[in-house]
Amino acid sequence: MVSSTPQLCNNLHFVFIPLMAPGHILPMVDMAKLLARRNVKVTIVTTPLNALQFKASLDREVHQNSSKIQIVVVKFPNSEAGIPQGCESLDTLPSMDLKENFFLALSLMQMPIEDLIEKSLDPFPSCIIYDKNIPCVAEIATKFNVPRIIFDGTNCFNLLCNHNLYASKVCDKFSDDDDDQVIVVPGLPHRIEMRKSQLPTLFNPGTNQNLIKVREKIRESEKGAYGVVVNSFEELELEYVREYQRVIGCTKVWCLGPVSLTNKDDLDKAQRGNKEFSNEIENKYVKFLDSWPKGSVIYACLGSLNRVSPKQLIEIGLGLEMTKRPFIWVLRGAYRKDEMEKWPSENGFEERVKERGILIKGWAPQILILSHSSIGAFLTHCGWNSTLEGISSGVPLITFPMFADQFYNEKLVVQVIEIGVRIGVENAVHFGDEDKFGDGVQVTREKVVDAIENVMGEGEEKEKRRERVKEYADLAKNTIEEGGSSYNNLSLLIEDILNHVSKVLIN
Repeated sequence: MVSSTPQLCNNLHFVFIPLMAPGHILPMVDMAKLLARRNVKVTIVTTPLNALQFKASLDREVHQNSSKIQIVVVKFPNSEAGIPQGCESLDTLPSMDLKENFFLALSLMQMPIEDLIEKSLDPFPSCIIYDKNIPCVAEIATKFNVPRIIFDGTNCFNLLCNHNLYASKVCDKFSDDDDDQVIVVPGLPHRIEMRKSQLPTLFNPGTNQNLIKVREKIRESEKGAYGVVVNSFEELELEYVREYQRVIGCTKVWCLGPVSLTNKDDLDKAQRGNKEFSNEIENKYVKFLDSWPKGSVIYACLGSLNRVSPKQLIEIGLGLEMTKRPFIWVLRGAYRKDEMEKWPSENGFEERVKERGILIKGWAPQILILSHSSIGAFLTHCGWNSTLEGISSGVPLITFPMFADQFYNEKLVVQVIEIGVRIGVENAVHFGDEDKFGDGVQVTREKVVDAIENVMGEGEEKEKRRERVKEYADLAKNTIEEGGSSYNNLSLLIEDILNHVSKVLIN
């Protein structure tokens, strides 16, 4: 086993290149920690402002575990791409009209990263693990003849759904106006039906030709990859792991998650992704959670790229109020957020719920909150990081998907592993297309209440759901420990790259 011969890993150097967005950076940083704890040298390449968000966490990692891990920064091409200074990640763009500029910036980083690899990294990279949304890395890896491994921030269920829909061309039968058409995803272990309007932009590309070309380039760059690393674990979706591996053939798949469980102490949980999070604020949240019984508090957070309209968010807030249950509600990165942030005080909402509710305007220590025993339900946008963090904490989910892979994740949670309840969202609002949908409300406050009670109320079905998610949480914790499937998969990944490097040296 690789883990028993750490001296062999001394010659390995894994380079990580994450996409500049919180939901993409954080799992890659956690994955980098796992590798570094196996005596593999790891370099994370990112931009200066993004590096600041996790530098403290990595400094502690090096100090506590003697991990061989470092951050190397390259300049983000703000002026060249037409992006304001101080904006170096997708969630900090002042307008989604700059999304095209952001992908231009990613392509402009190719030459600086090539210079870094050629002139500064020692030892030379054994492989590059990169976010699939940075397609220029495929060209970099080819130039230097380095194996490239794609990080996909979703799961094998999502990967298989996309693969089968794309390969079957089943969506081509319907026009752009057929949003209500129900499509059965072919070739899956379960019968999964999706409305066309719920599918990712790969199948609803819109009219922006430049963004369409970016998506096509991303898909093309996936061909020829050495393998794929996935933040999931086999016990959660084994049928889908096996089937996805089968359909993609020679490309290797390693499930290494849940990587968030690398953050074991409260400080790492509290500061994950936020270097400035203070003990005073942490203690405020913990004290609030400590004051409520086990499984009694609702945690509601729609993610760092939350694009829900103010009217819809207000319905969610009023639904939380109507439950009469304690809650923590996170408002972060909301569409038209200035308008939304005024409502809680102007409407009197904060005053009315102050005895049993906390409203967080901005970043929240999510895994610290979810891991607290008083949390009884997680109202989530179904981004895969959040979904997996909820499962790993043993918390049943209330699903409010918005776009991308989120409707797939809802199907996995509600229909396949049965640890969540739909709140009733029927149509995707794709990232950057919010103005097309205006102030439409898909989910009323009454539906919010019904979904929460369906999770937290009494009854045999609800109790079985809570038991199931606790069982998955136990499996999640075991899988990353020595002898677990994700632990063993990481060993296999290291061994594979070690063998590859050895063959290159021999030849």
